[in-house]
Amino acid sequence: MRGPFGLLLVVSVACAACGPTVDLTKGLQVLDSSTGWADLGIVNGQNKLVPSITFELKNVSDQKLIALQVNAVFRKIDSTEEWASGYVIVAQSEGLAPGATSRAFTIQSPLGHTGLQPRAEMLKHAQFVDAKVDLFAKYGSVQWTRVGEYPVERRLLTQ
Repeated sequence: MRGPFGLLLVVSVACAACGPTVDLTKGLQVLDSSTGWADLGIVNGQNKLVPSITFELKNVSDQKLIALQVNAVFRKIDSTEEWASGYVIVAQSEGLAPGATSRAFTIQSPLGHTGLQPRAEMLKHAQFVDAKVDLFAKYGSVQWTRVGEYPVERRLLTQ
């Protein structure tokens, strides 16, 4: 079962590379994006908060986007260095059809802030460092393209 599926995915990606290229900065819209600090609970005896983004994608191009992927790069607000990243596959061989909107995806950084104080107080702490997240998308063999930058809102996300 794994062999035929893998072959189908490879063929689909190869076929996507043969069609017209979609400029993802114009052909893909990020919808309903929201950010905040996700509560990961207690880690090593301390409360842990990590930056998080939730979003949907809409294909506004006239091409099906095969093997659509998104990478979120988290950075501390005062830095250009990558702090952490996360990755999701939005659509595999079935692609994201023209005019279609994906389901909502959430990407959380594995790194964040820890502290002994209550979570809400952590967000108000003088040493708390804000973050931002850049979203990059690609489909098929097209290179990664930045499709948005979002400040991480200083609010506590509960599950």
